[in-house]
Amino acid sequence: MSDTLKSGQRVLHVDSKNYYGGNWASFSFSGLLSWIKENQQKTDTDECEDWKKLILETEEVISLSKKDKTIQHVEDFCFGDQDSAEDVEEAGALPKLPVFGAPGAEGVAQESEKECPPVESALPEAESQEPDKATGTEPASATAGHDAEITSENESSPSTALGKPTLELGKTEAAPSEISAQEPKKITYSQIVREGRRFNIDLVSKLLYSRGLLIDLLIKSNVSRYAEFKNATRILAFREGKVEQVPCSRADVFNSRQLTMVEKRMLMKFLTFCLDYEQHPDEYQGNYENSTFAQFLRTRKLTPSLQHFILHSIAMVSETDCSTLEGLQATKKFLQCLGRYGNTPFLFPLYGQGEIPQCFCRMCAVFGGIYCLRHSVQCLVVDKESGRCKAIVDHFGQRISANYFIVEDSYLSESVCTKVCYRQISRAVLITDQSLLNTDSEQQVSILTVPPVDPGKPAVCVIELCSSTMTCMKDTYLVHLTCPSTKTAREDLEPVVQKLFNLNPEKEAVNEELEKPRVLWAVYFNMRDSSGVEKSSYDGLPSNVYVCSGPDSALGNDCAVKQAETIFQEMFPAEEFCPAPPNPEDIIYDEDEIVPEESGFSNSPETKPESATEESSSGDSAAVKKEDNEE
Repeated sequence: MSDTLKSGQRVLHVDSKNYYGGNWASFSFSGLLSWIKENQQKTDTDECEDWKKLILETEEVISLSKKDKTIQHVEDFCFGDQDSAEDVEEAGALPKLPVFGAPGAEGVAQESEKECPPVESALPEAESQEPDKATGTEPASATAGHDAEITSENESSPSTALGKPTLELGKTEAAPSEISAQEPKKITYSQIVREGRRFNIDLVSKLLYSRGLLIDLLIKSNVSRYAEFKNATRILAFREGKVEQVPCSRADVFNSRQLTMVEKRMLMKFLTFCLDYEQHPDEYQGNYENSTFAQFLRTRKLTPSLQHFILHSIAMVSETDCSTLEGLQATKKFLQCLGRYGNTPFLFPLYGQGEIPQCFCRMCAVFGGIYCLRHSVQCLVVDKESGRCKAIVDHFGQRISANYFIVEDSYLSESVCTKVCYRQISRAVLITDQSLLNTDSEQQVSILTVPPVDPGKPAVCVIELCSSTMTCMKDTYLVHLTCPSTKTAREDLEPVVQKLFNLNPEKEAVNEELEKPRVLWAVYFNMRDSSGVEKSSYDGLPSNVYVCSGPDSALGNDCAVKQAETIFQEMFPAEEFCPAPPNPEDIIYDEDEIVPEESGFSNSPETKPESATEESSSGDSAAVKKEDNEE
C-alpha cells in the first residue's frame, strides 16, 4: 500500500482483526494464548443485515466471509513444570480497566501484540530503566524499545551492499531477566507467563535471503529504516540421528573438521560449478534433464555426507520432486547470498517476521494511508451494468467508494471460492530450554532441514531463535517447524519433534534423552496456503477487485513480493513499484496542500449512518481510490 500512495493514490485499509499483518503477524506469549483460544473456540457471529436496504436496484453484492477459516487443528501443550500460573500476571502489562471502562478495553489491554505501529522512524533512545517495557506494545512506543539494547557481537560483521544503503543489522543481547538469572536451566510455565512480553512469536516462519527480492525492496523503498536484522549464524544438518553444523562458505569448508581433505576439494569443486552452471550446459542437460537433483548429485562423485549437505542444507530442496535444474538454481541462489551481510545467506528481523508488514504499514501511514483495525466489511457493491465494483459496505452501514479493491483471500466467501483448491501448511512453535547444538556461544540463530523418513513426505524446516533476536526470554529458545501439510500439523511434525527434543521432562530419561533440548511449551496448527491461486479460479469477482494470498510454505518471501508487484502493475502499469521516498527535508509543500482537503473516499449521503462507533470483528478489504489530478 505504501507504493500506491507514493504513486499519487489514496489508500484506506480496513481490517476486522485488532492487530496488523493477518497470518503474517507475531504475538507476545499472552497474545498468542488469546489467538489460540480464539481459533479453538470459533463461534458464529450474528450480523445485522440492515445494510442490505442500502443496495440499489442497479447494484448487486458479493458478501464477504464472517469467519476466518485459514487456521485449523490448533493444539497446544505445556511440557514444563506446571506450577500454578493462574494468578501470575505478565510483567509490564497494562492494569485492568474498571468495570465502567470502555467495553472490550480490558481484553485489549491484556493482549500485548503490537497493534499500532508508529508512523515515524524509531527513536534512538537509551534503554529503558524498566526492562519489561523494552517490547512494549503501546501505540506511542511500539518502536522506541526496538532500538534499545543494541550492542555489537563478534559473530559476523555487516558489509556494505555494493554502494546501496546497508540494512541495520542489530546485534542484540536479551534484556536481563531476574527470575531467569536465578534459575537459568529451570524454566517454569509461570516464568514464561510472567516474561510473556519478551516473546514475539510469529505465525509464519521465514528468513530473508540477503540478495532476495524482499531485501532489495526494503532497501529500494527505504522501508528498511523501520527494522533491524540479525544474521542467521549457522546452517545445521540432521544425519544419522545427530545434529551437526554444515560448512557453507569457503572459510567454513577449509576450517571444518567434519570433512576430509578430499571431501573439501570435492565440495568446493561442485559449488564452484554451481555458481556458473549456465556456462556448462553439457554437464547437466541431456541425460540429467529429466532426472531429480538427488540423482544428479550421485553422478558427481560426491560422498553420501556431501550429497546430504548439498541437498538438504544448501539447496534445501526435495529429494524426490526437485529437478536437476531447480536444484542447481537453488544452490546458486544460496551461494550468491553468502557474504553480503554475514557467513550465511540469511537475515532475521529483530522482534520477529511480523515486523516486516508493520514496517510497510508505517511507511504507508507516513504518506497519508489510513488504517482501521477492528473494522469489518459486509460486502462488495457491484454495478450490474459495468460489472465493476464501485463500493464496499462496512459494519456501520457506510458505503465507501473507490476505484480499486484489494481483498485478502481469507475474507472471500465459500460461494466465490468453490473452484479453488487450497494447500495447507503444517506449523509448530516450541519453547525450549537449550539449543539443538550447544556451542561456546548461546546466541545462535540456526536453520535445520530434517529430511523425510518416508518417501514422498515433505522435509521439515526448523528455525531456532535465541533471545538476542528479541523473540524469547533469556535462557530459552524459540523453535519454528514448517512443512507442507499431508495430515494435521501435529501428525506431520510431532515425529520430528520427538527426534530432536525431549518431551518427557518429568520421567526418567536415558542419557540420549537428557542431551536433547527440553520442550517447555508447544503449539501445533495448520495454516491455509493460498499462494499460486489464479484470479480466474475465483467465481464472479469484478475486474477491479484483486486478491492477495496469505503466507506460503517457502523459506523466503519472493512469492509475496512478486504478487504485490503484479497487483500494483495491473492497477497502475505506468507507475514504478515502490519507488524510493523523498527525504522529509526535500519535500516542499504548497499553500493549497496545507489546507485540509476532503478525503479521497466518499460516503454516499443517502447511506451515511447517523452515528458510528468503532467496534467490529469480521471481514476485511482494502480500498484504493485514485486521487484527483490537481497539477
